Amino acid sequence: MRKLKTILAATALSVLSSTAYADGHAANWTLDPAVSNVSFGSIKNDYAGESHSFGKVSGTVSAEGLATIELGLGSVQTNIDIRNERLMEFVFDNAPSATITAQLDMVALMALGVAETTTVETTGTLTLLGTETELDAVFFVMRLSEDKVLVTTDGMLMLSTEDAGLDDGISKLQELASLDSITRVSPVTMRLIFDAGS
Repeated sequence: MRKLKTILAATALSVLSSTAYADGHAANWTLDPAVSNVSFGSIKNDYAGESHSFGKVSGTVSAEGLATIELGLGSVQTNIDIRNERLMEFVFDNAPSATITAQLDMVALMALGVAETTTVETTGTLTLLGTETELDAVFFVMRLSEDKVLVTTDGMLMLSTEDAGLDDGISKLQELASLDSITRVSPVTMRLIFDAGS
């Protein structure tokens, strides 16, 4: 999960770095959850690959450069109800959300024109289960219109469950499901769209 939220933090930076107004002042930006998606994969017993996602993602980037992104952990969807419940209980410890924050240097941000693209590297702070972790990520950014920006992962990100402090929970899932193995590295992809606010 660490990289999953890593991605979210960097997203906020990439949005602001690519969408300043012509007069040099950035707008407030809000994540559009209806067209945004956060997905991660897993492999069990070496050969069975599955794709999972989070249904609830929200976020804002203020005109002052404060980015805050929230991932609703209770919205995890693996297409198996009991597995959703076990992930919440044993991996996420019933925490309601994970939060990413980043303070952005608005003076240094560059504007993109409509249909222009760029890649952005950034850092952010992940707060999950009471632990703060500094994270980094690379994103592809495209300005769709004057008030809409698309941000995606630049390639596939790999999440180490050990780095994220989730190995004990994954081991419990493996035991409960009577599996020989569950991979401890997960591919993560994201599609996030931000709209300009007032």
